[in-house]
Amino acid sequence: MKRISHHLAHAVLALTITTGSIALAQTPLRNVLKALPFKIAYESYVDNNWEIFVMNADGSNPVNLTHSPDANEHYPQVSPDGTRIAFVDDRGEGRDAVRSLWVMDVNGKHRKKLADYARQPFWSPDGKVVGFLPQEYPKFNVIDFFTKGMDFDNLATGAITPHVNSTNLWHLYNPNFSPNGKWIVSTVHAGMGVDHGILLIEAHGDRILNLNIPGCRPCLSPDGKQVAWGAGDHEIAVAPIDTTAETPVVGPWRLHILDATNKIYHVDWSPDSRFLCFSRGPDGEGDLTKPGTFQAACEIVGVYAKGWNLCAVSAERQGTIDLNAATDADFAMLTTNGCSNKEPAWFRPRGRPRK
Repeated sequence: MKRISHHLAHAVLALTITTGSIALAQTPLRNVLKALPFKIAYESYVDNNWEIFVMNADGSNPVNLTHSPDANEHYPQVSPDGTRIAFVDDRGEGRDAVRSLWVMDVNGKHRKKLADYARQPFWSPDGKVVGFLPQEYPKFNVIDFFTKGMDFDNLATGAITPHVNSTNLWHLYNPNFSPNGKWIVSTVHAGMGVDHGILLIEAHGDRILNLNIPGCRPCLSPDGKQVAWGAGDHEIAVAPIDTTAETPVVGPWRLHILDATNKIYHVDWSPDSRFLCFSRGPDGEGDLTKPGTFQAACEIVGVYAKGWNLCAVSAERQGTIDLNAATDADFAMLTTNGCSNKEPAWFRPRGRPRK
């Protein structure tokens, strides 16, 4: 059924391009992105250290926010109001490393640690709470699903409370809230009775739904109507989903982003749900000569990914975008230095954080 829908969508794309909107299709995507009022936060490995950067939506004006040679910052997640960044901070080497959860303003100021042995933060829709995944054991392991439970930090009070079903949640990674706050979408790997899958977890209850789609690292669109995820190492998929439904299901896949040469991962939506940014680069397992890094698949947080850059496409396209054959109307490289640029997070800057 998915394969048939994919071919139909591809035919619709071809018909659209040949019968209208030709002038629009020829507009370089970079020019479209340049006009947007958005920015993108991301992690990068520069001067033998992981740092968090922010750049314009077209990749211009990259700014290092952290400048911290004594710590390695990863996995930036921007608050819905565009004022704060939650991230993880690694200190120490090998199995003795400690990964901690921090927040800071989007200009890099007012850093504050929230919890130790914490991974993969995600924001509540109102920006008042940061969810995170506690580390499974005290000794460090770089594998992304090395987690047990789920906690929430109330930024106003500092109180940390577990999810109501926390004892039944393990080996999750890449969680994020639905815009209505009802669901948390996440990947599970070798846990909760699932070999590998993408789940919807009721945010304030004990329901767990298997979305029955292959792959990992799902990301719900800000309008709550679509989900994008890595359907494979060389494939990103987009499909409709109604997160307001009592039992949301994923509809027919409408967009495939393919790259037979490079891995493509870490997809994220623009605030207007119109564009996607993701990481792209060659396969690898890291480089242990790089301080503060670990050895595992190159897409994992803390693993050096040589030659990886950030790219963008329009999420309004239908059918298939082959990145090795795409024109500049379909595809834009946002970074080109190959400095292990990963984990993009779009946001709309809005000034100072709320108190």
